[in-house]
This record gives sequence, C-alpha cells and structure tokens, in this order.
Amino acid sequence: MKEPHSIGPGRIIRRKKDGSLEYLRDDLTIEEPLEIRINGKTLATTMRTPGHDDELAAGFLVSEAIVRDRSAIEKISWNGDNGVMVDLVGVAKLKLSSAQRFGTISSSCGLCGKTSIDEIRQNFPAIESGNVRLDIETVLSFPEKLRNAQGDFARTGGIHAAGIFDSSGELKIVREDIGRHNAVDKAIGRAFLDGLLPLNRHVLLVSGRASFEIVQKALAAGIPIVAAVSAPSTLAVDFARESNQTLVGFLRPPSFNIYSHIERVILEAL
Repeated sequence: MKEPHSIGPGRIIRRKKDGSLEYLRDDLTIEEPLEIRINGKTLATTMRTPGHDDELAAGFLVSEAIVRDRSAIEKISWNGDNGVMVDLVGVAKLKLSSAQRFGTISSSCGLCGKTSIDEIRQNFPAIESGNVRLDIETVLSFPEKLRNAQGDFARTGGIHAAGIFDSSGELKIVREDIGRHNAVDKAIGRAFLDGLLPLNRHVLLVSGRASFEIVQKALAAGIPIVAAVSAPSTLAVDFARESNQTLVGFLRPPSFNIYSHIERVILEAL
C-alpha cells in the first residue's frame, strides 16, 4: 500500500523578542479524513495523519471487536480517494451488524458516541494474570526510547506517538499520528497484521494522556501494562482496575505514578 506524506509545508510569521518580524517555512502535521470501508460499505471516517492506513484500519477493527483473528481479513487495499478498503471473510462479516454506531472520529478525542462500557466488557474479557513484571529502570527507559523513534514529532511538535515494548524494554513498534487513538490503532494494527496478538507480555506507551479509549484499545490487543507521559482520566483508571491492567501515568523520569495493579512493577524502594 502506497504511503502518503505525513508532513506538509507551511508559512509562518514569527515575532521575535526585539519586536521584529521574520517570515519562515514551517513543517506542519497533515490532518486529512480517511474512510474505513468494509466489504464496500463505509464503516467510519477518521481524521488522521496519512500513513500506515492499512494498519489504522486493522487496529480499529480489532479495538472495536469486529475482527479477532488475522485470517478474518482477506485483503486491505487503498482506493485512491481518501479511503481504505477491508475485505472480510467468513463469519467476520456478521460483526458488521454493529457498524451502525460508527460515524466521524475526530483527531482529538477518538470515537464519539461509543456503546455502553458494559458491552465493551463483554467483548473484551479482563487480562489474565501472568508473570510479566518490569523493574523500575525498564519503566523509566520507555519515554526516551519513544522520543528517539519519533521522527515526525521532532519536525512538527504536533504529533502523538504510541510505542509497543516487550517485557525486556525493547521498542518493537512505534507509530505517530495527530490523534493518540489513531497512533495506538496503527501500532496495534501492525502487530495484528504480523500475527502477534495477543500482546500479553508487552507494554503500550502513549506520548500524551491516558484516556479510557486508549486503555480499552490496549485491552483489545491483550496488553497488560499501559503507560502515559501525562495524566490518566478517572474512567481510564476505573477501567484498568476492572480489566486487570496496570496503568502508569505521568511517566517522566525519574518519577511516575501507578494507578492500578502495582504488582507488575518491581518497586525495590518499597
């Protein structure tokens, strides 16, 4: 699938400290609509940064419980008109009966008008307790590794990142997008297309805050540990506690907060 550019040129006027003005070229993050079409029908439209659109579509279908297995997707293709086409096979087509609830997804807040949280819990059972544990040094290493892999952020300052790490602290997948939820879908979609789900020994790190939707998407991928460099919402914390997920917020070395299931982080100082 051809990957379009994610950064576009802009022109700005900058007022300097001495009051003088200068005219500069500036790199801006592109924001454009993408239609996700399933078996020829439009399922949702999202405002996203172009690039990795096949992964975005796949991750979205996983996080919305429309597909659960790689074999459910026959083909993903780009139709050349701000749309990505996903062809499903077999019983996966039956899941499309829930598609009526989807609409336009903004780049700032994700899917609006979600169905009830009770339905989400039915679609995605809580994480099974495992033996994955992280030491403090590994947790503290995540933000710098993610920043070093963010090529577009360094140029624009206006794009979010989602990184998937293994339990040893190695960054396996990183994706960027103007929307946090899109970046997560792209990262999860890549893992799904590679046949790596469930990611039950992995960590998801997002460059902004941890909303309910971010934690829910991690649960859909089987990720037991979610970390964010900024604050979580109350709903995200409650959902993580009920879903047996460890939620780390304000991950800004040398400090961080743990809001749920502390047992997965080895706190030597305690």
